[in-house]
Amino acid sequence: MVARIPAAVVSVIVLAAALAGCTATDPSPAPSADFGRHPPGVATRTGPFESGPVKPPTDRVWVGAWVKPAVWGQAGRRDAVLGVEKKLGRRFDVINTYRTFDEKFWTETDKEYVKRGSIVMVSWASGDTRSMLDGQHDEMIRAQAKRVARAKRPVMMRFRWEMDRPNLRATMWSPEDYIAAWKYTRQIFKEEGATNASWVWCPTAEGFDRGDAPLFYPGDDQVDWTCVDVYASSSYRPLDELMGNFLKWAGERPKPIIVGEFGVAREWGPDRRAEWMRDATRVFQANPQIRAVAYFDSDPDDNPSTLHFKISDDEQAFAAFKELAGSLANAP
Repeated sequence: MVARIPAAVVSVIVLAAALAGCTATDPSPAPSADFGRHPPGVATRTGPFESGPVKPPTDRVWVGAWVKPAVWGQAGRRDAVLGVEKKLGRRFDVINTYRTFDEKFWTETDKEYVKRGSIVMVSWASGDTRSMLDGQHDEMIRAQAKRVARAKRPVMMRFRWEMDRPNLRATMWSPEDYIAAWKYTRQIFKEEGATNASWVWCPTAEGFDRGDAPLFYPGDDQVDWTCVDVYASSSYRPLDELMGNFLKWAGERPKPIIVGEFGVAREWGPDRRAEWMRDATRVFQANPQIRAVAYFDSDPDDNPSTLHFKISDDEQAFAAFKELAGSLANAP
């Protein structure tokens, strides 16, 4: 295609690649997990937490989502979120949104969501870490920081989520380079007065299984919320198994947890998807350090059913998600 691809579409292309561990060639094995048990608590800290400007709720768990628009643009984004919220019977506490490195922050809908009381979580794809550290992008980073500062409301900054993905190694270079770029960027935000941002560090669950995700951690003094992205894609397993190694690690940190993306694949059908969602509710309740969760309501283009996670069009699965939202609204 000769025409320039819109930034919003680029974001989704990047996002589709972000589903680490979910490959189109993976077979779909027969389910073997037992969902009839009560998951044990692992991340059981109840605070107080060092969380920056976005203070975690103490009487419930925030529920949010990324909702893929049917039509790209501000109107499409607004319609997509409002449509799912209408089905849910409530507003999302957290709205996840994706931005490429140079895509402007603080759009019309960002402002609307903050004004009504939702937390906007900006999932921001960084550039090459070494070019960042060389100062090649300072002007753009400062402009982004100024936009966040003008919000004057707490914002979650999920800087280069899933930095541990093997397919990002060429631009991350190394854990040390990533950590240096994180600190460099955060310092610029501080200099520009964007102290209303809470910094969210969010690798993949698979990175903890491999053992390399913790190497990218910038430190307790640099991170406000810990986070993980986790999916039941080609493997139908309970949520606490899928992110068990992350929970063990995060349980030792003095930080609240947000599950930045989670989803169960369309591959498994309405019954099993609903079963998985009910089990996820129990996992979240058993781990009180989890203070926010955001579902990935999207079927990325050209992906197989093992990589399709939209549930707002699956009556049975969405009913279970609605139960999850209601249960977490009353969680201690």
